[in-house]
Amino acid sequence: MNIFSSWSVPTGHLTIIPQSYHMSMWYDRLMIPCRILMLIAGLFFATFSLLGQQTQLPITSYDYALPENNVSPITMGTGAFNLINADDPYAAYANPALMADNQLSSFSLSFRLKNEDDLAFWEAVNISNALKSKQFKYFVLNTKQVSFAYQPVAGVHISEFSASGDSSRYYDYQLDKVQFSIGAKDKKYQKLGAGLSVKYLSGRLVYLTEHKLGSMMVRDGFIDDKVKGVSTDLGFTYTVGNMVYAGSFYDLLSRLWWENYDPVSLQRRSALGMGWTSGDSHFSAGVQSKISKNPDTTYHLGYGYQWNIAKGQQSSDRQSMDLRLGLYSKDFYGADNINYTFGGGYYYKTIRFDFSLNNKGLRLADSEYLFALSLGI
Repeated sequence: MNIFSSWSVPTGHLTIIPQSYHMSMWYDRLMIPCRILMLIAGLFFATFSLLGQQTQLPITSYDYALPENNVSPITMGTGAFNLINADDPYAAYANPALMADNQLSSFSLSFRLKNEDDLAFWEAVNISNALKSKQFKYFVLNTKQVSFAYQPVAGVHISEFSASGDSSRYYDYQLDKVQFSIGAKDKKYQKLGAGLSVKYLSGRLVYLTEHKLGSMMVRDGFIDDKVKGVSTDLGFTYTVGNMVYAGSFYDLLSRLWWENYDPVSLQRRSALGMGWTSGDSHFSAGVQSKISKNPDTTYHLGYGYQWNIAKGQQSSDRQSMDLRLGLYSKDFYGADNINYTFGGGYYYKTIRFDFSLNNKGLRLADSEYLFALSLGI
């Protein structure tokens, strides 16, 4: 029997509320902050769960100073190696010490052209500076002993589906470099030259993986991250008569900082070489390798000949043609393991044009071409 059922409560008078109702109100009030705390805790653990499932960076190589990545057709034509030729407008790329012998001011552009199939995803992430088949390669401004350069180090865009069509990958990676180089010689000891390059790098990676679920594509992983970094090269030359001995150390001190991933260092490399001149001919030989337990050494040989069509007392009167030949390999075992290079150039007063061809195993259809135009100022 409800004890309140027989009560008559006039309008406007005090209403008596059961005790159970008060308890229910207090219970609801206590549960509100509890629910808020539970929601915060849920978000907290969900956040940590997402962090624990962070997509791994797909990039597996930061080895940018490979011989085949050289930006100069003059260097590529003579076996993809130049530590001793200061006449190359792109000399600071390979050896900043060569800027000590530069007496001209010029700006130069190089352009890459290669007839190749589109890169697959795993090829792109394992190649240090995958570029498009038609790609601006390098810009450099030289002012006597100082050089300023810009280079698109990596630029690749891949969107592909698996053979079965049930998964996909999207990969877009861009890395650019700005480089400042300077070379000098001791006035009292002109045989020895030294140089330094300081590089600033910046880029961005967008990476997406998905799989098919029914008629929809479901995201497996996603990265949209930016990277910045610095690096340094050191070089030296030592001249004795018509012989030049030289060495360079690439990315000796380096660091790349990702916004959301651990920092990484670039692969360090070293190169040692020598060259000599005889009349209008010049020869070069050298080695380049990683500074690591697995050096991945390459051996280089180069030859160049210059015809002086007209040579005045000033550099602005110069007219000449150049022929260049070279090769390089890790072991020179079999033609398929040897890169053959060829190049040429024409110098007319303050303008010069150079080109090179680089192919492996004499497969001309797979050759990579470099073209360069330089203008003295």
